[in-house]
Amino acid sequence: MSKINVRSFSNENEDGAPDLVGITTFSATSFFVPTRGTTAQRPSDHVEVGSLRYNYDTKNLEYYRGKTIGWSQFELIDPDLGGGTGSNIGLGVRGIFTGGYAAAASSPKVTNTINFVTISTTGNAQDFGDLAAADQDIVRCGSSRTRGVFRDGNSAPMTFITFASTGNSVTFGNSGLTENRANGLSSETRGLHAGGTTSNRNQIEYITIASTGNAVDFGNLITGALSPATGASSTRGIFAGCATHPSTSGNAIEFITISTLGNSQDFGDLVNGGTTYQTASSSNSTKMLVTNDHSIEQIIIATLGNGTDFGDLSSNLDSQGGGCSSPTRALFGGGNDPNVNIEYVEFATAANAVDFGDLTYIQNRHGCGTSNGHGGL
Repeated sequence: MSKINVRSFSNENEDGAPDLVGITTFSATSFFVPTRGTTAQRPSDHVEVGSLRYNYDTKNLEYYRGKTIGWSQFELIDPDLGGGTGSNIGLGVRGIFTGGYAAAASSPKVTNTINFVTISTTGNAQDFGDLAAADQDIVRCGSSRTRGVFRDGNSAPMTFITFASTGNSVTFGNSGLTENRANGLSSETRGLHAGGTTSNRNQIEYITIASTGNAVDFGNLITGALSPATGASSTRGIFAGCATHPSTSGNAIEFITISTLGNSQDFGDLVNGGTTYQTASSSNSTKMLVTNDHSIEQIIIATLGNGTDFGDLSSNLDSQGGGCSSPTRALFGGGNDPNVNIEYVEFATAANAVDFGDLTYIQNRHGCGTSNGHGGL
Protein backbone atom coordinates (compact mmCIF):
# COMPACT_ATOMS: atom_id res chain seq x y z
CA MET A 1 0.00 0.00 0.00
CA SER A 2 1.29 3.46 -0.90
CA LYS A 3 1.44 6.16 1.77
CA ILE A 4 2.14 9.89 1.48
CA ASN A 5 2.62 12.12 4.52
CA VAL A 6 2.55 15.89 3.88
CA ARG A 7 1.75 18.94 5.97
CA SER A 8 -0.35 20.66 3.30
CA PHE A 9 -1.24 20.79 -0.39
CA SER A 10 -1.48 24.10 -2.27
CA ASN A 11 -1.74 25.27 -5.85
CA GLU A 12 1.21 26.58 -7.81
CA ASN A 13 0.58 30.14 -6.59
CA GLU A 14 0.41 28.97 -2.96
CA ASP A 15 -2.82 30.93 -2.45
CA GLY A 16 -5.32 28.12 -2.27
CA ALA A 17 -6.00 24.42 -2.43
CA PRO A 18 -4.97 22.48 -5.54
CA ASP A 19 -7.40 21.12 -8.10
CA LEU A 20 -7.40 17.32 -8.18
CA VAL A 21 -7.89 15.84 -11.64
CA GLY A 22 -7.74 12.38 -13.06
CA ILE A 23 -8.86 9.26 -11.24
CA THR A 24 -10.37 10.35 -7.91
CA THR A 25 -12.40 7.27 -6.99
CA PHE A 26 -11.35 4.77 -4.33
CA SER A 27 -11.38 1.01 -4.61
CA ALA A 28 -13.40 -1.04 -2.15
CA THR A 29 -10.37 -1.40 0.12
CA SER A 30 -9.09 2.19 -0.11
CA PHE A 31 -9.77 5.06 2.27
CA PHE A 32 -8.84 8.66 2.96
CA VAL A 33 -7.44 9.71 6.35
CA PRO A 34 -7.79 13.45 7.18
CA THR A 35 -5.65 15.40 9.61
CA ARG A 36 -6.25 14.28 13.19
CA GLY A 37 -5.82 15.89 16.61
CA THR A 38 -7.47 17.10 19.82
CA THR A 39 -9.68 20.16 20.25
CA ALA A 40 -6.72 22.10 21.66
CA GLN A 41 -4.68 21.26 18.54
CA ARG A 42 -7.16 22.79 16.09
CA PRO A 43 -5.23 25.02 13.64
CA SER A 44 -6.50 28.58 13.25
CA ASP A 45 -3.94 30.24 10.94
CA HIS A 46 -3.51 29.60 7.21
CA VAL A 47 -6.45 27.20 7.13
CA GLU A 48 -8.56 26.88 3.98
CA VAL A 49 -12.33 27.17 4.36
CA GLY A 50 -13.70 23.66 3.90
CA SER A 51 -10.64 21.93 5.39
CA LEU A 52 -11.35 18.63 7.14
CA ARG A 53 -9.93 17.12 10.34
CA TYR A 54 -10.85 14.36 12.80
CA ASN A 55 -11.21 15.42 16.46
CA TYR A 56 -9.97 12.81 18.95
CA ASP A 57 -11.85 14.48 21.85
CA THR A 58 -15.30 14.56 20.23
CA LYS A 59 -14.76 11.53 17.95
CA ASN A 60 -16.25 13.53 15.06
CA LEU A 61 -15.17 14.77 11.64
CA GLU A 62 -14.94 18.57 11.53
CA TYR A 63 -14.78 21.18 8.77
CA TYR A 64 -13.40 24.74 8.84
CA ARG A 65 -15.90 27.59 8.25
CA GLY A 66 -13.54 30.57 8.40
CA LYS A 67 -11.97 32.67 11.17
CA THR A 68 -15.28 34.07 12.45
CA ILE A 69 -16.98 30.71 13.01
CA GLY A 70 -14.01 28.34 13.22
CA TRP A 71 -14.38 24.57 13.23
CA SER A 72 -17.77 22.81 13.20
CA GLN A 73 -18.56 19.11 13.31
CA PHE A 74 -20.66 17.35 10.71
CA GLU A 75 -24.26 16.90 11.85
CA LEU A 76 -25.78 13.43 11.73
CA ILE A 77 -28.83 13.18 9.50
CA ASP A 78 -30.72 9.98 10.23
CA PRO A 79 -33.59 8.95 7.90
CA ASP A 80 -35.32 7.27 10.84
CA LEU A 81 -35.80 10.58 12.68
CA GLY A 82 -38.89 12.73 12.33
CA GLY A 83 -39.25 16.15 10.76
CA GLY A 84 -38.49 17.70 7.40
CA THR A 85 -40.71 18.48 4.43
CA GLY A 86 -41.03 17.32 0.83
CA SER A 87 -38.15 15.08 -0.21
CA ASN A 88 -36.55 15.65 3.20
CA ILE A 89 -39.35 14.04 5.22
CA GLY A 90 -37.82 12.02 8.02
CA LEU A 91 -34.65 14.12 8.28
CA GLY A 92 -33.58 16.13 11.31
CA VAL A 93 -32.71 16.08 14.99
CA ARG A 94 -35.72 16.00 17.30
CA GLY A 95 -35.93 18.19 20.37
CA ILE A 96 -38.30 17.28 23.21
CA PHE A 97 -40.01 19.58 25.72
CA THR A 98 -42.09 18.14 28.55
CA GLY A 99 -43.31 18.62 32.11
CA GLY A 100 -43.71 21.75 34.18
CA TYR A 101 -46.72 23.77 35.22
CA ALA A 102 -49.20 24.00 32.36
CA ALA A 103 -51.12 27.10 33.46
CA ALA A 104 -50.70 30.60 34.78
CA ALA A 105 -49.06 31.21 38.14
CA SER A 106 -52.44 32.00 39.67
CA SER A 107 -53.74 28.49 38.94
CA PRO A 108 -50.74 26.16 38.45
CA LYS A 109 -51.36 22.66 37.17
CA VAL A 110 -48.65 20.10 36.47
CA THR A 111 -48.64 18.51 33.03
CA ASN A 112 -47.58 15.26 31.37
CA THR A 113 -47.61 16.73 27.86
CA ILE A 114 -44.68 15.88 25.55
CA ASN A 115 -43.93 18.22 22.62
CA PHE A 116 -41.39 17.80 19.84
CA VAL A 117 -39.68 20.07 17.31
CA THR A 118 -37.27 19.52 14.43
CA ILE A 119 -34.28 21.57 15.60
CA SER A 120 -32.86 22.40 12.16
CA THR A 121 -36.05 24.25 11.18
CA THR A 122 -38.07 26.94 12.93
CA GLY A 123 -41.76 26.47 13.68
CA ASN A 124 -44.25 25.50 16.34
CA ALA A 125 -43.93 22.34 18.41
CA GLN A 126 -46.15 19.35 17.76
CA ASP A 127 -47.75 16.87 20.13
CA PHE A 128 -45.61 13.76 20.76
CA GLY A 129 -47.57 11.96 23.48
CA ASP A 130 -47.81 11.90 27.27
CA LEU A 131 -45.53 11.02 30.15
CA ALA A 132 -46.75 8.23 32.41
CA ALA A 133 -47.23 10.79 35.21
CA ALA A 134 -47.63 14.56 35.33
CA ASP A 135 -45.02 16.50 37.29
CA GLN A 136 -43.39 19.91 37.44
CA ASP A 137 -39.74 18.85 37.87
CA ILE A 138 -39.29 16.13 35.26
CA VAL A 139 -35.65 14.99 35.22
CA ARG A 140 -33.81 14.14 32.01
CA CYS A 141 -31.86 10.99 32.87
CA GLY A 142 -30.15 10.61 29.50
CA SER A 143 -30.81 10.17 25.80
CA SER A 144 -29.23 8.31 22.92
CA ARG A 145 -29.93 8.78 19.21
CA THR A 146 -32.95 6.53 19.57
CA ARG A 147 -34.26 6.79 23.15
CA GLY A 148 -34.89 9.49 25.79
CA VAL A 149 -35.26 8.63 29.50
CA PHE A 150 -37.02 10.76 32.13
CA ARG A 151 -37.67 10.50 35.88
CA ASP A 152 -40.77 11.76 37.66
CA GLY A 153 -39.77 14.88 39.55
CA ASN A 154 -40.71 13.78 43.07
CA SER A 155 -40.59 9.99 42.82
CA ALA A 156 -38.47 7.06 41.69
CA PRO A 157 -40.07 5.77 38.44
CA MET A 158 -38.25 6.37 35.16
CA THR A 159 -39.90 6.11 31.74
CA PHE A 160 -38.63 6.43 28.18
CA ILE A 161 -39.69 7.50 24.71
CA THR A 162 -38.48 6.41 21.27
CA PHE A 163 -37.56 9.53 19.28
CA ALA A 164 -38.45 8.19 15.85
CA SER A 165 -42.08 7.44 16.70
CA THR A 166 -44.56 9.58 18.58
CA GLY A 167 -46.36 8.03 21.55
CA ASN A 168 -46.57 7.87 25.32
CA SER A 169 -43.59 7.09 27.55
CA VAL A 170 -43.22 3.54 28.86
CA THR A 171 -41.62 2.02 31.96
CA PHE A 172 -37.80 2.00 32.18
CA GLY A 173 -36.98 1.32 35.86
CA ASN A 174 -36.51 3.13 39.16
CA SER A 175 -34.04 5.69 40.44
CA GLY A 176 -32.69 5.81 43.98
CA LEU A 177 -33.04 9.61 43.80
CA THR A 178 -36.57 10.77 44.50
CA GLU A 179 -36.27 14.54 44.99
CA ASN A 180 -37.21 17.26 42.57
CA ARG A 181 -34.79 19.79 41.08
CA ALA A 182 -32.35 17.23 39.69
CA ASN A 183 -30.96 17.14 36.15
CA GLY A 184 -29.04 14.81 33.87
CA LEU A 185 -26.69 14.33 30.92
CA SER A 186 -25.47 11.45 28.81
CA SER A 187 -23.24 9.89 26.22
CA GLU A 188 -24.70 7.60 23.54
CA THR A 189 -24.74 4.67 25.97
CA ARG A 190 -24.77 5.99 29.55
CA GLY A 191 -27.06 8.53 31.24
CA LEU A 192 -26.31 10.27 34.56
CA HIS A 193 -28.50 12.39 36.80
CA ALA A 194 -27.86 14.18 40.10
CA GLY A 195 -29.13 16.91 42.36
CA GLY A 196 -32.12 17.55 44.57
CA THR A 197 -33.44 19.71 47.37
CA THR A 198 -32.23 17.99 50.57
CA SER A 199 -30.76 14.62 51.56
CA ASN A 200 -29.35 13.06 48.38
CA ARG A 201 -28.45 16.17 46.41
CA ASN A 202 -24.77 15.12 46.20
CA GLN A 203 -25.45 11.68 44.79
CA ILE A 204 -24.92 10.79 41.11
CA GLU A 205 -26.67 7.79 39.56
CA TYR A 206 -26.34 6.26 36.10
CA ILE A 207 -28.31 4.12 33.68
CA THR A 208 -27.45 2.16 30.55
CA ILE A 209 -29.82 3.81 28.09
CA ALA A 210 -30.31 0.84 25.77
CA SER A 211 -31.30 -1.50 28.63
CA THR A 212 -34.31 -0.93 30.85
CA GLY A 213 -33.59 -1.31 34.56
CA ASN A 214 -32.90 0.57 37.77
CA ALA A 215 -30.32 3.32 38.17
CA VAL A 216 -26.97 2.49 39.82
CA ASP A 217 -24.68 4.58 42.04
CA PHE A 218 -21.97 6.45 40.11
CA GLY A 219 -20.33 8.70 42.72
CA ASN A 220 -20.88 12.06 44.38
CA LEU A 221 -20.78 15.74 43.51
CA ILE A 222 -18.36 17.87 45.53
CA THR A 223 -20.88 20.44 46.73
CA GLY A 224 -24.27 19.08 45.75
CA ALA A 225 -26.63 20.61 43.26
CA LEU A 226 -30.00 22.34 43.43
CA SER A 227 -31.42 22.29 39.88
CA PRO A 228 -28.02 22.03 38.18
CA ALA A 229 -27.45 22.97 34.56
CA THR A 230 -26.02 20.01 32.66
CA GLY A 231 -24.24 19.24 29.39
CA ALA A 232 -21.76 16.79 27.95
CA SER A 233 -19.38 15.75 25.23
CA SER A 234 -19.08 12.04 24.45
CA THR A 235 -16.52 11.68 27.26
CA ARG A 236 -17.08 14.46 29.81
CA GLY A 237 -20.18 15.51 31.73
CA ILE A 238 -20.70 18.94 33.32
CA PHE A 239 -22.85 19.90 36.33
CA ALA A 240 -23.02 23.69 36.76
CA GLY A 241 -24.60 25.81 39.49
CA CYS A 242 -23.66 23.48 42.34
CA ALA A 243 -24.37 24.97 45.76
CA THR A 244 -23.14 24.27 49.30
CA HIS A 245 -26.58 24.63 50.90
CA PRO A 246 -29.97 23.26 49.78
CA SER A 247 -31.75 26.60 50.03
CA THR A 248 -29.24 28.63 48.03
CA SER A 249 -28.06 28.77 44.44
CA GLY A 250 -24.42 28.19 43.55
CA ASN A 251 -21.94 29.08 40.84
CA ALA A 252 -19.60 26.06 41.07
CA ILE A 253 -18.98 24.01 37.90
CA GLU A 254 -17.99 20.36 38.34
CA PHE A 255 -17.19 17.59 35.86
CA ILE A 256 -17.09 13.82 35.61
CA THR A 257 -15.70 11.34 33.09
CA ILE A 258 -18.82 9.55 31.86
CA SER A 259 -17.19 6.17 31.30
CA THR A 260 -15.52 6.03 34.75
CA LEU A 261 -17.38 5.68 38.06
CA GLY A 262 -16.26 8.18 40.68
CA ASN A 263 -16.78 11.57 42.26
CA SER A 264 -16.90 14.86 40.39
CA GLN A 265 -13.95 17.25 40.17
CA ASP A 266 -13.74 21.04 40.19
CA PHE A 267 -14.03 22.68 36.75
CA GLY A 268 -14.48 26.41 37.43
CA ASP A 269 -17.26 28.91 38.20
CA LEU A 270 -20.22 30.50 36.46
CA VAL A 271 -19.80 34.25 35.99
CA ASN A 272 -23.45 35.34 35.61
CA GLY A 273 -24.44 34.20 39.10
CA GLY A 274 -25.61 30.91 40.51
CA THR A 275 -28.42 28.90 38.98
CA THR A 276 -31.76 28.64 40.75
CA TYR A 277 -34.76 26.33 40.41
CA GLN A 278 -34.93 24.36 37.16
CA THR A 279 -32.31 25.86 34.85
CA ALA A 280 -32.50 25.32 31.09
CA SER A 281 -29.23 24.23 29.50
CA SER A 282 -28.05 22.75 26.20
CA SER A 283 -24.77 21.48 24.77
CA ASN A 284 -23.08 20.26 21.64
CA SER A 285 -19.83 18.28 21.75
CA THR A 286 -17.64 21.30 22.51
CA LYS A 287 -19.79 23.95 24.19
CA MET A 288 -22.42 24.02 26.94
CA LEU A 289 -24.88 26.91 27.29
CA VAL A 290 -26.38 27.76 30.70
CA THR A 291 -29.32 30.11 31.24
CA ASN A 292 -29.81 32.18 34.39
CA ASP A 293 -32.82 34.48 34.46
CA HIS A 294 -32.48 36.04 30.97
CA SER A 295 -28.71 35.59 30.52
CA ILE A 296 -26.91 32.85 28.56
CA GLU A 297 -23.42 31.74 29.60
CA GLN A 298 -21.06 29.40 27.74
CA ILE A 299 -18.69 26.71 29.05
CA ILE A 300 -16.02 25.11 26.84
CA ILE A 301 -16.37 21.46 27.83
CA ALA A 302 -12.83 20.28 27.05
CA THR A 303 -11.07 23.12 28.92
CA LEU A 304 -11.22 23.68 32.69
CA GLY A 305 -12.09 27.25 33.62
CA ASN A 306 -14.88 29.73 34.27
CA GLY A 307 -17.87 30.36 32.06
CA THR A 308 -18.09 33.42 29.81
CA ASP A 309 -21.01 35.54 28.62
CA PHE A 310 -22.73 34.33 25.43
CA GLY A 311 -25.87 36.49 25.08
CA ASP A 312 -29.40 36.86 26.41
CA LEU A 313 -32.83 35.31 26.15
CA SER A 314 -35.53 37.76 25.13
CA SER A 315 -37.84 39.37 27.67
CA ASN A 316 -40.45 36.75 26.66
CA LEU A 317 -38.44 33.87 28.11
CA ASP A 318 -36.49 33.07 31.26
CA SER A 319 -34.29 30.23 32.46
CA GLN A 320 -36.83 27.98 34.19
CA GLY A 321 -37.90 26.06 31.09
CA GLY A 322 -36.34 23.23 29.11
CA GLY A 323 -33.33 23.05 26.81
CA CYS A 324 -32.38 20.80 23.89
CA SER A 325 -29.83 20.86 21.09
CA SER A 326 -28.38 19.61 17.82
CA PRO A 327 -24.64 19.83 17.02
CA THR A 328 -25.15 23.37 15.71
CA ARG A 329 -28.18 24.87 17.49
CA ALA A 330 -29.46 25.24 21.08
CA LEU A 331 -33.16 25.70 21.92
CA PHE A 332 -34.79 26.97 25.11
CA GLY A 333 -38.54 26.82 25.77
CA GLY A 334 -41.04 27.78 28.46
CA GLY A 335 -40.03 29.42 31.73
CA ASN A 336 -41.11 31.09 34.93
CA ASP A 337 -43.15 33.73 33.13
CA PRO A 338 -46.07 31.60 31.87
CA ASN A 339 -45.53 31.33 28.13
CA VAL A 340 -45.34 29.07 25.10
CA ASN A 341 -42.21 30.62 23.60
CA ILE A 342 -39.25 28.69 22.15
CA GLU A 343 -36.06 30.56 21.27
CA TYR A 344 -32.74 29.45 19.76
CA VAL A 345 -29.09 30.37 19.27
CA GLU A 346 -26.35 28.98 17.05
CA PHE A 347 -23.51 27.46 19.12
CA ALA A 348 -20.84 28.87 16.81
CA THR A 349 -21.78 32.54 17.31
CA ALA A 350 -22.25 34.32 20.65
CA ALA A 351 -25.48 36.31 20.30
CA ASN A 352 -28.93 36.88 21.77
CA ALA A 353 -31.61 34.23 21.30
CA VAL A 354 -34.23 34.67 18.57
CA ASP A 355 -37.74 33.31 18.11
CA PHE A 356 -38.14 29.67 17.01
CA GLY A 357 -41.86 29.00 17.52
CA ASP A 358 -44.35 28.03 20.23
CA LEU A 359 -45.08 25.06 22.48
CA THR A 360 -48.58 23.56 22.30
CA TYR A 361 -49.12 24.27 26.01
CA ILE A 362 -48.35 27.03 28.48
CA GLN A 363 -45.26 26.06 30.45
CA ASN A 364 -44.94 27.96 33.71
CA ARG A 365 -41.49 26.94 35.06
CA HIS A 366 -39.78 23.63 35.91
CA GLY A 367 -39.93 22.17 32.41
CA CYS A 368 -37.57 19.63 30.89
CA GLY A 369 -35.90 19.21 27.51
CA THR A 370 -33.73 16.70 25.66
CA SER A 371 -32.87 15.59 22.10
CA ASN A 372 -31.31 12.86 20.00
CA GLY A 373 -28.59 15.19 18.71
CA HIS A 374 -26.96 16.64 21.85
CA GLY A 375 -23.24 16.92 22.54
CA GLY A 376 -22.81 13.60 24.29
CA LEU A 377 -23.63 11.58 21.17
